[in-house]
Amino acid sequence: MLPTASIMYEIELQEHDPMSKNRATAADGSMATSYGFSSVGEGEKQGLVNDVFHKVAKRYDIMNDVMSGGMHRVWKDAMIAALNPPKKPGWRFIDVAGGTGDIAFRIVEASRKEALGTVLDINGSMLAVGQERAEKRGLAAHLEFVEANAEELPFEDKSFDAYTIAFGIRNVPDIDKALREAHRVLRRGGRFLCLEFSEVQMPILDRLYEAWSFHGIPKMGQAIAGDGEPYQYLVESIRKFPRQQDFAAMIGRAGFGRVTWTDYTGGVAALHSGWKL
Repeated sequence: MLPTASIMYEIELQEHDPMSKNRATAADGSMATSYGFSSVGEGEKQGLVNDVFHKVAKRYDIMNDVMSGGMHRVWKDAMIAALNPPKKPGWRFIDVAGGTGDIAFRIVEASRKEALGTVLDINGSMLAVGQERAEKRGLAAHLEFVEANAEELPFEDKSFDAYTIAFGIRNVPDIDKALREAHRVLRRGGRFLCLEFSEVQMPILDRLYEAWSFHGIPKMGQAIAGDGEPYQYLVESIRKFPRQQDFAAMIGRAGFGRVTWTDYTGGVAALHSGWKL
């Protein structure tokens, strides 16, 4: 499916999301202490989020299929097309919160196995799934798997040509810090790409998506995984995440230039882009 819009972040958008009152803004910092719609103490969120992903690691792709109606695969392919990794040796990327390898595999294959990637995740269960899959797909020689925090990347300045993160930034407690780290580890001319569930921009679709999210997804999670609570958190975390223009402003404040976003499927997801100039 083709993107529905491509917009510079300065443009104001009308609010259609009936849950928009729950969303964080670009500056309020509420994502650091929100676990879905619940407020938690300073420093508590990361442990709770880790527990969610320990529970869903082996069913992560199924989880994304449930939450996106299978569209996450199309959006990820569009993300890789936007990145357009070069087919030359020595090009390095880091995929953050990418433990199961879904994005990294696509990048390596799109580069005809020339790219070298680092898959970073704070959750060891997710990384274990990714390492096993990399072996089965014959991609292990092109990837390293690192257990670390997006807020404190264990790499030197200017280490990578591209930084990607898909459906992970909203689970990071201090998003501003993670964005600054992304800028730090990129080389000049490096690309930042973030794919994330976002604010639906189409009337009627927003109501349908809200109904599916809060009534359908947790029940599907219960049926598939035997536990609906992680899915309830994930749905709520989507509604807490800043709307497109607010998140784009955060990317700009982290030091990135030429910040844009592209809405997919009416804004159900959005691909944000920035460059280290």
